[in-house]
Amino acid sequence: MESDKALDASPSMVTIGTLRRALRVEQWVKNLLVFVPLLMGKEVGEARLYGDALLAFFAFSFCASAVYVLNDLVDLEADRRHETKRHRPFAAGELTAPLGWMLGVLCVIVGAMLASRLPPLFALVLLVYLFVTTLYTFWLKHVPLVDVITLGLLYTGRVIAGGAATYVVPSPWILGFSLFFFVSLAFVKRYAELYALRRRESSLTTRGYHPDDLELITVFGVASGYMAVLVAALYINGDYAVGIYRHPAILWCVCPVLLYWVSRIWMLAHRGDMHEDPVLFAIRDRTSWLLGLALALVLLTARLA
Repeated sequence: MESDKALDASPSMVTIGTLRRALRVEQWVKNLLVFVPLLMGKEVGEARLYGDALLAFFAFSFCASAVYVLNDLVDLEADRRHETKRHRPFAAGELTAPLGWMLGVLCVIVGAMLASRLPPLFALVLLVYLFVTTLYTFWLKHVPLVDVITLGLLYTGRVIAGGAATYVVPSPWILGFSLFFFVSLAFVKRYAELYALRRRESSLTTRGYHPDDLELITVFGVASGYMAVLVAALYINGDYAVGIYRHPAILWCVCPVLLYWVSRIWMLAHRGDMHEDPVLFAIRDRTSWLLGLALALVLLTARLA
């Protein structure tokens, strides 16, 4: 039986590719948020700080991978019954649970070693991140609305961690934008899961949500995404941007790009064309890359022109 495969996995079946999928290395891109305070602050030209930001990136990435492994081990039986998650290494029997526990502990050790080379405040933020993500794995992800707000806070925590690692205090505008923006994406993720259930006419629930909640989730998610754009607009119109950018008026070009991207993501979700993880979708989406490049050019022009 498929459910018994995990018990029969042998070391000879373990490959680098399998380990990479278990650690979800593709998810490491989310931890690039640790560079945001440095890139958006006055210290952007301080080359020595990028080494610390890089250490923070890998420390966060290894610790995040440990949590992914823990999540897969905790959700093992549920994943085996899931349409797509059943292909994950532990659910598919490609890796054993004991190996998973060892892998998770090893990742935490590597993350802690890297964090020890950074300011103590970074280690504290990383410790809080591990605590909250573990709490999320066992409890918070089953509490409707609290789960998406927690995800938004965890993304924002990466920005805070980047500031702690480089001694660059992130702007409250950046933190506000991050919270609203990633809460919106968390709602997209829940919407995609519920949409798949309703399309299959399933009576099952997911994470405490019901298929009938789709319309309300849309309202919450779109509103949060647009609030993020509003925060960006207030930042541009305030005094903080004047001290960083030579021509802050150019930053107004950011708003229509963000409005288009948020609207497009939600339109795709409404059509059923959204990946369960909108961040991974964006990484593979050519339009998102083009819009990201446009945003980078706007920021660069506003700072250097």
